[in-house]
Amino acid sequence: MEVPLLDLKAQYATIKNDVVKSVTDVLDSQICIGGPKLAELERGVAALSGCGYGVGVSSGTDALLCCLMALGIGAGDEVITTPFTFFATAGSIARTGATPVFVDIDPATYNIDPNQIESRITSRTKAILPVHLYGQMCDMDPIMEIAARHGIFVIEDAAQSISATYKGRSAGSIGTVGCFSFFPSKNLGAAGDGGMIVTNDQALAEKISLFRNHGAKPKYYHKFVGGNFRLDPLQAAILLVKLPNLDAWSAARRRNAAYYNGRLKEAGIETPFVAPECVSVCNQYVVRVDNREELRAKLKVAGIGTEVYYPVPLHLQACFASLGYSRGDLPHAEKAADEVLALPVYPELTPAMLAYVADTLLASVEAGSGKHSADLAGIGR
Repeated sequence: MEVPLLDLKAQYATIKNDVVKSVTDVLDSQICIGGPKLAELERGVAALSGCGYGVGVSSGTDALLCCLMALGIGAGDEVITTPFTFFATAGSIARTGATPVFVDIDPATYNIDPNQIESRITSRTKAILPVHLYGQMCDMDPIMEIAARHGIFVIEDAAQSISATYKGRSAGSIGTVGCFSFFPSKNLGAAGDGGMIVTNDQALAEKISLFRNHGAKPKYYHKFVGGNFRLDPLQAAILLVKLPNLDAWSAARRRNAAYYNGRLKEAGIETPFVAPECVSVCNQYVVRVDNREELRAKLKVAGIGTEVYYPVPLHLQACFASLGYSRGDLPHAEKAADEVLALPVYPELTPAMLAYVADTLLASVEAGSGKHSADLAGIGR
C-alpha cells in the first residue's frame, strides 16, 4: 500500500467542479487584481479568525514581512522568536534589517517557551513573534502580558494554525496582527502561494493594505516604501471554495490524530501533546523517535511518506552564524530537530491507510528501529 505524506489530488477530486466554476468566474470577469473574490475571502478569513479586518497577501512569508514593515521594524531593532519553525519566520525579520533573537521551546508543545522571553528583552526589542506550530497555538496569555509590560508588538505566525483556538480565542486574533499561509500543504491551501493578515486594528489594517501595494494611495502617490504583496484573485477564488470545508477537514485531521495516539502509545512512542486550553487543527502529526532516520527509511520502503519539520533549528543555520549561537544554547529545539518525524494525517486517509501506517510503525519500533525518547515521555501530560 502507498500512503503519501499528503494527497492533494484526493482533496481536489471532491471540489473540482466548484473550483473550476469559481476560477472561470474570475477569468470571465477579467478582474485579475483585487476584485470581489478577494474582498469576500478577506471578510471570510477575518470572521473565521475573530478579527475585524483581513488583508490578502502573496504568501505567508510576505504576510510576516509586510507586518514587520508596517509596524516600522527595521535596522537596529530586535524581534524575539522561536528557533524551531520554518525559515520564513526569522528570514522575514532579517530582511527588514532587524535581528531575530531566539529563545528555546517548550519540549511538550514545540512552541516558544513564554518563561524564557522576558529575560531576552532589551531596549531594542520591538516585537515578539510566536509561531503556532503544527496546528497548536502558543501559550498566548503570558506572551501578551510580557508584551504589554514592555510596550511591544506581538505578531502571530499562524501559518500552520488557521482556525485553531486557545482558551476559545482564534489564532491571529490575540496579538497585534496574525499571519496565515495558504501554501498548498496547509489546512486551507491555495493552488500556489498565498497568505492573509488579520487584525482588529482598523488603522493598522489600512496601513498594511498600503504596504502590500507599494505603499501607494492614491495610485502613483507613495506614503511608504512597501512591496508587491498582493493576493491573486484566482487564488482567492479557489480558497473561497475550500473555506466552507475547513472545519470538517480539520476535524478529520483530529480524528486521524486520535487514532494514531491510541495505537502508538501502546509502544510508548512520544505522540503530540495538545494543551487542554487549545484546540489543534493538526496541520502536522509529529512523533518523536531516537533512531529517526533508520525508522524513516523503513517507512519509505513500505510506501509511507514522512517529513522532518525541521531538521536544523534556525539558530544553527549557516546564514545566522553571525548572531553567535552555538549548539547547546537552545537544547530543547536542538533535541526536537534530531527526533521529530511527521506522519500522514490529511483528511482523506482511509481507515485502512491509517491502520497500515500504525501497523508498520509499530512493527518497526518493535524491531528496534525507533525506540521512543524515554526522557521526554509524558512531558506536559
